[in-house]
Amino acid sequence: MMSLDTSHPNIPEIDQSDRMVPANLRQSGPTPVDMLISTRVRKSPFWHLSHEAGCWRATVYNRMYHPRGYIRPEDGGAMAEYDALVNRVTLWNVAVERQIRVSGPEAEAFVNRVITRDATRIEPMHGKYVILCNEDGGILNDPVLLRLGPDEFWFSVSDTDLMLWLQGLNVGLAYGVDIHEIDVAPLQIQGPLSEDLMADLFGDDIHQMAYYGLMDTELAGCPVLVSQTGFSGEAGFEIYVREASEKAEAVWNALLEAGEAYGLQVIAPALHRRIAAGILSWGQDMDMETSPFQVNLAYQVPRRKPADYIGRPALEAQRAEIDAGHFPFRLKMAGLTMGGEPITDYAPDFWLISSEGTRVGYVTSSFWSPELGTNIALGFVPAGLTEPGTRLEVELPDVYAEVAGEPVEAEVAELPLRPSAHRSARERARSEGHAETA
Repeated sequence: MMSLDTSHPNIPEIDQSDRMVPANLRQSGPTPVDMLISTRVRKSPFWHLSHEAGCWRATVYNRMYHPRGYIRPEDGGAMAEYDALVNRVTLWNVAVERQIRVSGPEAEAFVNRVITRDATRIEPMHGKYVILCNEDGGILNDPVLLRLGPDEFWFSVSDTDLMLWLQGLNVGLAYGVDIHEIDVAPLQIQGPLSEDLMADLFGDDIHQMAYYGLMDTELAGCPVLVSQTGFSGEAGFEIYVREASEKAEAVWNALLEAGEAYGLQVIAPALHRRIAAGILSWGQDMDMETSPFQVNLAYQVPRRKPADYIGRPALEAQRAEIDAGHFPFRLKMAGLTMGGEPITDYAPDFWLISSEGTRVGYVTSSFWSPELGTNIALGFVPAGLTEPGTRLEVELPDVYAEVAGEPVEAEVAELPLRPSAHRSARERARSEGHAETA
């Protein structure tokens, strides 16, 4: 191993020439400043409740404050939250997943135009994980799309101003739809005991609920929509609180009360578990300059969708190159296992992948996996180095390095690194012998 110069924070020798704006590799972890809580950023209906539950740090997501830690480092921190997730049941404030409703007589046709998957195949009271792309095939958003009825869809959006893009598109497309954010705020119930807790609250129908199925019901006299979905890789559900500005406290307190019997813990979304599951985070693992073919989302680009959609010509051109044996991008996402001291919290830098002393890529997400007994990561590496078993080296912040200033050994690993409670379409296609790009 050899020490590498880290004097330039943006690491210019990594080839990102196929991007307009190269990824800045020093964006994560603690900083020596206090974050101002101001009226410029929205507080969700659960913000004060998260504070009461012990939230001690937050970030900004979808222009809203997002709790990112409840258990203090001296009490076990993120790894104690992880233990609650994988062994019991947890409650997450995910109101930052703003709900953008598209409704009206041409809702299905409009939604079908903006997502890559076939919206006509989503039945009412069901959902799907989907992506929306720009004309270059870059991923603009990867929401869970909920279909409440023939003419009503909710986009549960990741970290972009998707509503503005949808509204702007329809100025020109002129579909017969209404596009607005609505007063709905989601919570997640995640962990192996989540189904038992949810059955206590909503009855035995929970046990027959399909993955991505929806249920219109009430909790504590408040109207809610329940889905069997989540962002953890564990079994879990989301509870979309309607009229959230008024009903948030009643629903939150009912969950805390019912959860006492199961050891429920309020935690932040678990970065470590979703890495193991291969679940991507928009803005961290991908953005509008990332093609789905770079991040294992080829299954989101159907070969035979009847209707046209935004980005189709670019994506089909990319697929044609791949089918011809040429990968049209310099970097591709891979799963990694790697050495170093256990990474038990957000580190101060993204970690840089090196091979034979040359920086060639970068890590987007990383944490310690107790089950695998190693640090795990998602990262972008040259397309020719993504075969499982490929040996690489990774530079870690000194606090996690085995020797300060020295890279550690890493190995490309097949995703998911740890199976999910519900396998993705990509995982099912692979296990059934189908091509990921079908």
